[in-house]
Amino acid sequence: MAVEGLHHVTSLASGAVANNAFFTTILGLRRVKTTVNFDAPEVYHLYYGDEIGRPGSVLTCFPYEGARRGRRGTGEVHATAFSVPEGSLPDWQARLHAAGVPGLSVEERFGEAWLLFDGPDGERLALVERADGRAPWTGGGVAAATAIRGFHAVTLRLADAGPTAELLQAMGYDETGRDRALRRFELGRHNGAGIVDLETVAAAPAVPGAGSVHHVAFAVPDRPAQDALRQALTDQGLRVTPPIDRDYFHAIYFRSPGGVLFEVATNAPGFARDETPEHLGEALKLPRQHEHLRARLERELVPLSP
Repeated sequence: MAVEGLHHVTSLASGAVANNAFFTTILGLRRVKTTVNFDAPEVYHLYYGDEIGRPGSVLTCFPYEGARRGRRGTGEVHATAFSVPEGSLPDWQARLHAAGVPGLSVEERFGEAWLLFDGPDGERLALVERADGRAPWTGGGVAAATAIRGFHAVTLRLADAGPTAELLQAMGYDETGRDRALRRFELGRHNGAGIVDLETVAAAPAVPGAGSVHHVAFAVPDRPAQDALRQALTDQGLRVTPPIDRDYFHAIYFRSPGGVLFEVATNAPGFARDETPEHLGEALKLPRQHEHLRARLERELVPLSP
């Protein structure tokens, strides 16, 4: 298997302006692409990440204006964790507290310090101290000594973790530890975002809505690797979509045994295919099939700050 780690995580949101402000101003990520939902062009699709949106750094959001919040439960990505430099959590805790971010708490998992907090729609996020050589984006007002490097891990909350554990192992992950109800799966070689934690809980199924993770995407280098993985997954009885051109990567989708929607996305062509690296995210980019809607969309979509 050629899985290299996480590629991106996509969440649902209730407002584009608040969503953009939180991830760019408070967390200091760069908005690397401003586009629209392929299936609902009246809804933004916003991408936040490092300087060029490298795989393993990008959180994306579908902000449905006024959407009702989801309900947490099983069968979902319960928490998305970012990597930050060792010793930086006190600065982050002060920054988030000053910004009025709710749900702040510190806990230890697998010997790591996790600073947990809620995003603008109640989505559970975390910052985790670790040695990480990835270069940060510093144009968002967060110093390099503190800034987010990319994803660290996602936590899937499941009623039964067994079948998903088997799937992750088939995708190249090894189980590397257990901590209370958590099981950790990690790639031996990865892009910096090589961890998936599975948490087994007795709870009702999650109800999707604003603040819910829509899907989690895993990275592969190219189309041949994606095709090989698709065949392997199909051979295991999973129903996998054909490759879909998402402009900045090609994607396949399938529902994992625990109910979480998985995507496998190619690293290429990346976000600089239609904008220069210096100006990523500044202009509204539309999928080809929606270009004829540009005048209406530019008039109706709420303006975003740079």
